Amino acid sequence: MAKAYILKNRERRTVYGHPWIFKSDIERIEGDCKPGDVVDVYSYRGKFLGRGYYNPRSQIAIRLLTREQEDINADFFYRRIRSAWEYRKQFADLNSCRVVFAESDFLPALIVDKFSNYLVMQTLALGIDRYKYLLADILDDIIKPDGIYERNDVPVRELEGLDQRKGYIKGEFDTNVVMVENGIKFFVDVANGQKTGYFLDQKENRAAIQPFVKGAKVLDCFTHTGAFALHAAHYGAASVLGIDISEHAVEFARKNAALNGYEDVCQFEVGNTFDVLRKYHKEKNTFDVVILDPPAFTKSRDTVESAIRGYKEINLRAMKIIRPGGYLITCSCSQHIEPELFMDILYTAAIDAKRDVRVVERRSQAKDHPVLLASKETEYLKCVILQVC
Repeated sequence: MAKAYILKNRERRTVYGHPWIFKSDIERIEGDCKPGDVVDVYSYRGKFLGRGYYNPRSQIAIRLLTREQEDINADFFYRRIRSAWEYRKQFADLNSCRVVFAESDFLPALIVDKFSNYLVMQTLALGIDRYKYLLADILDDIIKPDGIYERNDVPVRELEGLDQRKGYIKGEFDTNVVMVENGIKFFVDVANGQKTGYFLDQKENRAAIQPFVKGAKVLDCFTHTGAFALHAAHYGAASVLGIDISEHAVEFARKNAALNGYEDVCQFEVGNTFDVLRKYHKEKNTFDVVILDPPAFTKSRDTVESAIRGYKEINLRAMKIIRPGGYLITCSCSQHIEPELFMDILYTAAIDAKRDVRVVERRSQAKDHPVLLASKETEYLKCVILQVC
């Protein structure tokens, strides 16, 4: 097995538990290896640090699988996936959950989501993609789904030298799957929906809105397929308006409302949230609860400043149209907007909106998306419930 040696003074992050080794951290590779091969990692003094797959094409050149000198084979992957599944079985509603969360489950670049009795896989790095069919066989043996679908139609794979693709891995089935989340039914388009078809990371945050929406007039911005909106209806909202810029998403949101019998409570419109919030403020159209769950405004550190402006704008506008005593439920899934920075954005938005605002609750991603303490990149979702006084 080839050996990768880390530069002097660059191994601290690895020693302290981070699973990524960047190309710029590597001093040399000894031995023959091809992109995607497993290599041993050593400090510059020759101390063994771990074993992971290597891809010189990627900035993240090595993703650690283990810190032990153990074989990376079918038994290894079986133990890892079984451990991830046993973890979820302790607390998750297994009808809808994330089964494997990449580095946090010690299987870097592997995502597996479960919708009803179907699994959706993503293998986002060359090293893990080599084991795709083996992993599917293991998932089939442990979970026994009715089918497995591949959603590898994501640009990040191209950074690894991989193509974009999607399709069936195990079985063939209707890719419009019906699942249940918090007692609510949803159509999930596993073939064409965003990411793997549905955002499971907000599951617990959607349940957390229950005390704030009963009898309320609710505005759900960036509604996507209506998840927060339907939860508001489920928990007794008087009326819910969902806004999304995607016609495809709004169509699915309407189908989801009909699936649950909430057509009279939930209305959905195609619109740009920035323009809609500005328009409602001008028209003095107010709400008891506003929910903001936008897509990531930045994917890199280079665009953080523009993302800050975007987050401030929508939160400021939302605060201005919330009736006194009402609630703002606001989220960010941008990894580069760290929790304290997000709170600073909300603070400056409240100042400019001339509103007294108090924090009711700060939340993160669901427990089936665990955070690896040594890797802050695995904590990306912020959800804050605020009262606008």
